[in-house]
Amino acid sequence: MSLVKLTVSTLAVAAVTSGAAIARDQVQVAGSSTVLPYASIVAEAFGENFDFPTPVVESGGSSAGLKRFCEGVGENTIDIANASRAIREREVQACAEAGVSDIIEVRIGYDGIVFASQIDGPAFTEFEPEQWYKAMAAEIPGEDGTLMANPNMTWADVDESLPAVEIMAFIPGTKHGTREVFEEKVLLTGCEATGAMQAMMDAGMDEDAAEDACMAVREDGKAVDIDGDYTETLARIDSNPEGVGVFGLAFYENNQDKLKVATMGGVAPSTETISTGEYPVSRPLFFYIKKAHIGVIPGLKEFAEFFVSDEIAGPSGPLANYGLVSDPELAATQAKVSNEEIMSGGM
Repeated sequence: MSLVKLTVSTLAVAAVTSGAAIARDQVQVAGSSTVLPYASIVAEAFGENFDFPTPVVESGGSSAGLKRFCEGVGENTIDIANASRAIREREVQACAEAGVSDIIEVRIGYDGIVFASQIDGPAFTEFEPEQWYKAMAAEIPGEDGTLMANPNMTWADVDESLPAVEIMAFIPGTKHGTREVFEEKVLLTGCEATGAMQAMMDAGMDEDAAEDACMAVREDGKAVDIDGDYTETLARIDSNPEGVGVFGLAFYENNQDKLKVATMGGVAPSTETISTGEYPVSRPLFFYIKKAHIGVIPGLKEFAEFFVSDEIAGPSGPLANYGLVSDPELAATQAKVSNEEIMSGGM
């Protein structure tokens, strides 16, 4: 490690003499609440095993983290943004406009969004995206395709095979990447499957407006945004035994004594079904590195390499024990970080 430290120090000194000095010596990370527990585990282990300060890891959501990441280059900006979705083109452009032109995209593995309820509560054991759309939509099309307020008050109103209890769903707030995947892979998919989206377009809505309507969530108290982490969702389920919550797979696996999980589309969420793509509501998890900070912020590259190492992110590592589904292409990711390979596309 002393050789690594010497190399970083030499680069830092060179940066100082060239007028590009960054004073701090602690890696700073922010972003996705889903990636937060994984990043925190890695940061703690990194601080214990390397001669670098323990990185500072903050949450705030994918969009907020990427916004901070794209503020520019320098000691007052973060080094890494965690995200439970891929960076968007407009965010890439915002980064470039602020001088963040070289970004390394790192896929750390996969997570699945699960639908869980109190272990001894109503029999929520099987769900389809169509049912969640009918339960959560702010408005649904009537017979003539025009939108009307969602009339479904109980899960049995949605589908008679579901429990006859009031709809009460605790879903991630809009600032989290989890919410975006919930909207796109559950609500939008369900909207399309029921024919509602086509009915809206047949009634005169354009495709973008129809998509927005499909993903608009009701605001009558049946759907509750959770702005905190999954512990808050669990607390709401504890207080509302007939409620259903949206969780990350890792959190559910760590709370199976309190929660039972439902299938989605006939598939039970597991590390296997998520890594193969069989489970329909799953997504890759990422972090993004500001290449301009490598060699200037001590330990930045070492932290990234440690994060995606076999002993940390591999199938037998501590992140897998916490619920992360190991990336089958982890070796390629390791090479990308080692070679400091930036994203393509004119960045």
